[in-house]
Amino acid sequence: MKFNKSKNTEWLLILKLIIGIGVGILIGLIANERFMSIVTSIKYVLGQFIFFTVPLVIVAFIAPAITKLKYNANKMLVAGISIAYLSAIGAATLAYFAGLMVLPHLSVPTEIESLKHLPEAAFQLSISPIMSVMSALVLAILIGITALKTKADSFEKLLGEFESMMMMVIKSIVIPILPLFIASTFAGLAYEGTLTQQLPVFLKVVILALLGHLIWLTILYSIAGIISRKNPWQVLKHYGPAYLTAVGTMSSAATLPVSLNGALKSKVLSKKTVNFMVPLGGTIHLCGSVLTETLFVMVISLMLYGSIPSMDVMAMFILLFGIFAIGAPGVPGGTVMASMGIVIGVLGFDPAGVALLIAIFAIQDSFGTACNVTGDGAITLMLEGIFNKNGELDAEQSQNLSQDVS
Repeated sequence: MKFNKSKNTEWLLILKLIIGIGVGILIGLIANERFMSIVTSIKYVLGQFIFFTVPLVIVAFIAPAITKLKYNANKMLVAGISIAYLSAIGAATLAYFAGLMVLPHLSVPTEIESLKHLPEAAFQLSISPIMSVMSALVLAILIGITALKTKADSFEKLLGEFESMMMMVIKSIVIPILPLFIASTFAGLAYEGTLTQQLPVFLKVVILALLGHLIWLTILYSIAGIISRKNPWQVLKHYGPAYLTAVGTMSSAATLPVSLNGALKSKVLSKKTVNFMVPLGGTIHLCGSVLTETLFVMVISLMLYGSIPSMDVMAMFILLFGIFAIGAPGVPGGTVMASMGIVIGVLGFDPAGVALLIAIFAIQDSFGTACNVTGDGAITLMLEGIFNKNGELDAEQSQNLSQDVS
């Protein structure tokens, strides 16, 4: 009964998210400016709260996860970051060769119609996060490692209690308000004209990017299945709500609560591995966004500068992009903004090229983000196969529990 109830809750969340998307688009298409200012206010306030909780969630889950991992912590951290980097440059390389084969045969557009101006929020309640996402990640790692090394048992218990508190916030507040936040997001996109003007112009490129996402996720989960010797579908099937949430929020960070909620339901993933890698992946693993931006910089280069960048230039761009993606914030547009330095410095884009990249990247930002968070499940399964192949983490937890009881 517990399993059936969990499945019903999962599908109910998916239904709410789909309804939110549909209602949002309808509102955006028929609403006037005054009403849209109210919608924008709702989006602003909800977004402020959601992004306020993100650094807290990162600290609450990664720090105690490190302390529970004991001597595997350092190795798992290095492995997680390394796999995320390889995934980013692998996805970008796939996009580059796909672009070489397909883009020369497409009719590349020469301009984008201007968007309708979205009215400012009538009411703004600013709730600034207590720290940035990257600061929270670094803090969580430092707290976890130092608590582990100094054997701070009391502090470990405190971290565990903080984890329980933030899980209650996720389940009781964040997840229930997500459909409303997603509805307001899509209302804004529809009102601006993004869904009716920009999308058709670059439809072929977006479809190519989505196909690339599917191929790369297939590769990631296939590798994860080989490494772990477990059925990757047992992880992937729980990522439906996270995928749809990412489509609506355009943010890996904002999707983190739903990603955790889904991954923890998988029978083939341990709680320790999930609580460690899913928050970490939501911050550093941006394979879908990297894949799409690589395609788009090739399109824009062909459009504005007459040719696709040479292989050596693209190789340098991809290798550096993987590093910049790890440091990119998990917020809407975070990947493209983090890469501006190499887009200008390595590819030689002028302000017109940069502006066009930001504009067309926004068209698919939601789908790139959805690929990012779904790919986190594959990396989590890889780490499960590497560090918990024979139930080592579970055995370690039982041993610690026995010691505590004695």
